[in-house]
Amino acid sequence: MRIGIVCPYSLSLPGGVQGQVLALARTMRTMGHEVRVLGPCDGPPPDAGVTPIGASLPTAANGSVAPIAPDISAQLRTIRALRDEAFDVIHLHEPLCPGPTQTTVLFKPGPLVGTFHAAGDRTAYKFFTPLVRKAAHRLDLRVAVSEDARDTARSFLGGEYELLFNGVEVELFANAAPAPTEGPTVLFVGRHEPRKGLAVLLEAFEALPPGTRLWVAGDGPETAHLRKIYTDSRISWFGRVSDDEKLALLRGADVFCAPSLGGGSFGIVLLEAMAAHTPVVASDLPGYANVARADREALLVTPGDAAALATAVRRVLDEPDTRAGLAAAGDLRAAEFSMERLAERYLELYVRAIARAGVADR
Repeated sequence: MRIGIVCPYSLSLPGGVQGQVLALARTMRTMGHEVRVLGPCDGPPPDAGVTPIGASLPTAANGSVAPIAPDISAQLRTIRALRDEAFDVIHLHEPLCPGPTQTTVLFKPGPLVGTFHAAGDRTAYKFFTPLVRKAAHRLDLRVAVSEDARDTARSFLGGEYELLFNGVEVELFANAAPAPTEGPTVLFVGRHEPRKGLAVLLEAFEALPPGTRLWVAGDGPETAHLRKIYTDSRISWFGRVSDDEKLALLRGADVFCAPSLGGGSFGIVLLEAMAAHTPVVASDLPGYANVARADREALLVTPGDAAALATAVRRVLDEPDTRAGLAAAGDLRAAEFSMERLAERYLELYVRAIARAGVADR
């Protein structure tokens, strides 16, 4: 099968949707399918299977900044690439996001499968509901990555949605070489913005024993401010890391901490930590609860509660049985969400979309 996957966000920048797109494409190629990924890039394409359609424009969205490409030149490149590639089916992630995915929906060069990731307040849906609803009907099949994402899309767009959780490349994380550490180590990976809760973790870290280390990966609008406030020599600020560096950090840490305050429809970063055999402490959020069950695969705490976060992290570090139990349960949970399983499900949907589009064209 010749498959096109279109991503609205810059593929050369870290992000949950981008990671899913690239991993799904890699996995489907190992299954013998021809897969090309189309999307913005703000640097060299991350792999040879990516067709860049232009640079991104950082845009405020859902409490974060989305690196999208809504400019005319990017849309013309998208249309040209779709015509040249002649895909059997096209898979759109966030299909109604301004940029290449929305253009593909309007252009509709073949059978379309759309995956909806976002959950919560969607201002564009509210203000452009008639137009967006009309465009959504051009999708042959709709998928949502969580109940929250499904409910959000359905409330504004109507329609039916297949529920397919995100996936993780289990072997890639499990077999990575761990980064060396000098003592019990807590890891944070994410954008440094209020909703990710890094400030809460830094406050909690002050209550942890002197020998504890904190690895902070990523950057964002809060980086300079937080580094000015928290000057503890036990904190290592790595900045933006490559995929290989992230793998090593996840494998080397003793605890992965996700202290988010809200936002996000699926806890893929928790699955990555589980696949790396690293115990998880996280905020008790609906998106995280999709993959991590309290006191089974993770210790979950009230969002924004630094004292509770410190207590949970210290429990994992101080209690070998708790640490081992969380890691073992995480291994099993990650296997349930393997990228291979997800790819097989999507391939089934592609066949259905092709058949449905064929019937509609008669």
